[in-house]
Amino acid sequence: MNRYGQPVGESMPDWQPARRPGGATLGGRFCSLAPLEPQRDYAALFEAFQLAPDGRDWTYLSIERPDTPAAMLQHLETLQANPTLVNLTVFDAASDAPVGTVALMRIDEANGVLEIGHVSWSPLMKQRSSATEAIALLLRYAFDTLGYRRCEWKCDSHNAPSRQAALRFGFRYEGNFRFAVIVKGRSRDTDWFAITADHWPAVRQALARWLSADNFDAQGRQIARLQVLRGE
Repeated sequence: MNRYGQPVGESMPDWQPARRPGGATLGGRFCSLAPLEPQRDYAALFEAFQLAPDGRDWTYLSIERPDTPAAMLQHLETLQANPTLVNLTVFDAASDAPVGTVALMRIDEANGVLEIGHVSWSPLMKQRSSATEAIALLLRYAFDTLGYRRCEWKCDSHNAPSRQAALRFGFRYEGNFRFAVIVKGRSRDTDWFAITADHWPAVRQALARWLSADNFDAQGRQIARLQVLRGE
């Protein structure tokens, strides 16, 4: 309560702005993330994305799947030229090959808020341990290294796989923003999800338990589902 008897938010006298992400390499057991370098990464990423039989994985992204190496290079250079994005390439730990890209975006250091977006996983990542570990590495980087209080995830309300992924990782649904943007000439409603600092320790523990070596059998299959480890 303030001096007028009105309810107000929690006082944060010791709050310091979070640090801006950038330049870090994040290493894990299944994958690593490093700053995007279009000239270095485009050829391998083009080949990785071409392993999909069609472009349906790009339906809810801002562009269609690049159909030539030159188009992939242009796409990556466009991402890299956007000063609001911190773009990263995901590398497979076994092959050291680029297998996907992701970005930290809508970065607000003063209030400690950022978003994980532009998630593009090739078939070499989809439904594999590296996809979960990549998000876990980003979350640990945001909360534990840089000091953010809130990490957001947003997706087209029609994008069921993205919605399911957000909930599986531990993001909490916060609402639907109707008529939010126009993408590819279509109206898009956007679903918002977030992990906040008070919820992060439980999410971090569940992710660590899921990624531990004893949660995989000899064939590399998960033993306990992530949702189970969170007690859901």
